[in-house]
Amino acid sequence: MNQQAADHAFLKGMYEDGYYPDHVVDRARAILLRLCARVEAERPADLPALYVLTHAATEEFNELEADFHAAGSEIETVARDLIGEDFAFIATTYGFPGADHEELIATRDW
Repeated sequence: MNQQAADHAFLKGMYEDGYYPDHVVDRARAILLRLCARVEAERPADLPALYVLTHAATEEFNELEADFHAAGSEIETVARDLIGEDFAFIATTYGFPGADHEELIATRDW
């Protein structure tokens, strides 16, 4: 894995906030790590190709929302911002600093 991504504390703010249960945040972090692995494996040639990968990861977050609810939490404004920041970090780390931050997670329902 890219060293910058490997060293990054994904979803740090969620881990630091007791509102978000660690076991669910762990699953969210795993989605981001899988996204990094997919970007490295597939090496998207352009932004539209990157967005295909980020939209797939966003769909995984959509499914994870039920787990947050079951644990008495949710993906609300703070979580949405933290997740979005990590998607932007991934885009920049892998050579797409011009990625539209909203488009990266455009398929979200949270």
